[in-house]
Amino acid sequence: MSISTNVSSLQANQVFMNANANNIANVNSDGFIPTDTRMVDEKNSVRAQTRLADDNGSSKSQTDLAKELPDQVVIGGVEKANVAAIKTQDEMFGTLLDIKA
Repeated sequence: MSISTNVSSLQANQVFMNANANNIANVNSDGFIPTDTRMVDEKNSVRAQTRLADDNGSSKSQTDLAKELPDQVVIGGVEKANVAAIKTQDEMFGTLLDIKA
């Protein structure tokens, strides 16, 4: 795993977080159709794929807080894991440069 993989994961999770936060912010907006986000694993990177959720025809907001709120927790955990991995890789690289010098 390289730092670029962790960075792409952080960027993808930022897209996920933005869509998720927008869904939550519009929980009381009549006729709101939330954005559905899926994480796609590509060669050496991660990408967020977004689309409008299926419209169930409700005149009320279709945001499901039972899905959106746990997603916030998961996104936060993924962010912490990626930041820790980047810090560790950075420290290891710095140590290798110190040894070579």
